[in-house]
Amino acid sequence: MKTAKISKEGQVIIPQAMRKAYGWEAGQELIIIDTGDGILIKPNKPFPQTTLGEVAGCLKYQGAPKTIEDIDYAISQGIREEWHDGRS
Repeated sequence: MKTAKISKEGQVIIPQAMRKAYGWEAGQELIIIDTGDGILIKPNKPFPQTTLGEVAGCLKYQGAPKTIEDIDYAISQGIREEWHDGRS
């Protein structure tokens, strides 16, 4: 177990051995999670950058194409259900 102190500016230095073990370098974004008993620090892992060409069509629709009327009906049906269920 390692310890660290909070500076007057509110900064905490993560021990070098831990930064090295996790591959964290200067500028690494971290997520701070309140656990109720303390905090959990995790790296912010953004999604890798992709282009539209790399992801377009990856979730192919199986079935007949929907018309604008079909889509409008589905939206209005969802609104009616949400309104009726009192979720709004």
